[in-house]
Amino acid sequence: MRCRGESILRSPESSAEPRFVRPSPEARLPTAWAGSRLQRLKGEDGNSLLEYAFVAMLFFIMLLGIIDFGRALYAYHFVSHAAREATRYAAVHGSTCNSDGSCSLANPDTGPALSTNTVIQDYVQSIVPSGLDSSKVTTTPNWPTPPEPAVCTTDPTTLGCNCYVTATQNAPGCTVEVQVQYAFPFLYPFIHTGTLNLSSTSEMVIVH
Repeated sequence: MRCRGESILRSPESSAEPRFVRPSPEARLPTAWAGSRLQRLKGEDGNSLLEYAFVAMLFFIMLLGIIDFGRALYAYHFVSHAAREATRYAAVHGSTCNSDGSCSLANPDTGPALSTNTVIQDYVQSIVPSGLDSSKVTTTPNWPTPPEPAVCTTDPTTLGCNCYVTATQNAPGCTVEVQVQYAFPFLYPFIHTGTLNLSSTSEMVIVH
């Protein structure tokens, strides 16, 4: 028997009706933390991708710039070398080079070198290396008048040299000057637009 007011205690397992158990705030915390962590990771992935694109762009710009400046250095090395070699060629192919037949052995032109022919220009064209455009090479030979050098005078009988006269300005003792220029084109417009004029000048005294 049971007294009035007495209630029967039933365990949850013995109850016929299922009960919904609301999770406590402590139980919901890991789920909320995982969601916010996932959103934060997604944001970090986007920032990392943007940073990588920016760094990669700077890296490739620097790499292409190194390539272009390397090409420019290669072209200037040729210009400097060609000016010296062309001046030497003119110095040994003066007005007296036919006296021993050395002009006849010259290549590509026989000479002697003078302002009225293209012996020096043709020689420079013959030594343009691969990788450079020979049409962009300009060669300007010049035979300066006295007082450079002082051994040249206006008297043709003195040392056989009259540097004032075009016909004998390439005689031994006179001076020859050669300027070689190259219009260097950059491959990438963000480095430099147009062309860069590379120039070198060399001067020697004619010896033959």
